[in-house]
Amino acid sequence: MSLPGTKLANVSRPARLLTQNRAMRAIGVWNWTLPALAARLPDGRTQVTCPAASACAQICYARNGTYRFPAVKARHQANLAFVLDDLPGWETAMIRELSAPRFTGKFIRVHDAGDFFDDPYTLAWCRVMRACPDVTFYAYTKEVLRFKRLIEPDPPSNFLWVYSYGGKEDTHIDPSRDRVADVFPDTAAITTAGWSSQEASDLLAVLGPRLVGVPANNIPHFLKRMDGRRLSEWQAEIDADRAHKRRRHLRLVPGTSPAPPSPQNLPRPADAHRHAA
Repeated sequence: MSLPGTKLANVSRPARLLTQNRAMRAIGVWNWTLPALAARLPDGRTQVTCPAASACAQICYARNGTYRFPAVKARHQANLAFVLDDLPGWETAMIRELSAPRFTGKFIRVHDAGDFFDDPYTLAWCRVMRACPDVTFYAYTKEVLRFKRLIEPDPPSNFLWVYSYGGKEDTHIDPSRDRVADVFPDTAAITTAGWSSQEASDLLAVLGPRLVGVPANNIPHFLKRMDGRRLSEWQAEIDADRAHKRRRHLRLVPGTSPAPPSPQNLPRPADAHRHAA
């Protein structure tokens, strides 16, 4: 983990904090991004950026393709370094940038990669949002417990979010009340499940129906890992396996004795004779 107050060497701060790719430009969305999952910065510091990631990490699009290009990785590292080294300065710079007229009425996707990795960073984003009421912010997040504790009691009025399955905190998602997103093997699977796809526009994740289906990226080795499952189903399997391993490794508390066998489990006389033989 990084140490507060340390300055990152050999990484310059980006001139502009927000970017657009072709797909986002088409729907009028700007984007802020961090390294996906975790990063080792040039000075040796490491930072986990997706603390609640689990199954999703095995099919993360932001750890594939163009995201691995040196220039792209360097840009994401510079963003992270700015946040870690000078969070108040980053907050001021973000508010200043978002005050430009070109962002009025626009949408900002917070985290094309990465997540709200700690409380101070999350609260800094809340202050940015409140300082920029003419901009609408949205995010997918797996930080369910952090959001239920910090965001849900008093959310910025211009912030929309969706809890996405595939993380360590899936069991804390309530699909009967929360806006939720699940990754499906394909669009047909979304339709069959009765969910609403966001394939036509990423904004449908927060503006469309509450149950959001995301078609899996057409990356062969990722699809092979999914094996026809929804991400929520895959994560449920992981959670069940972890629970089984925890039970298997339970040990008696020191000073206690095993419970006596129940009468129905005691050996019958014939069985005792056979065992003695």
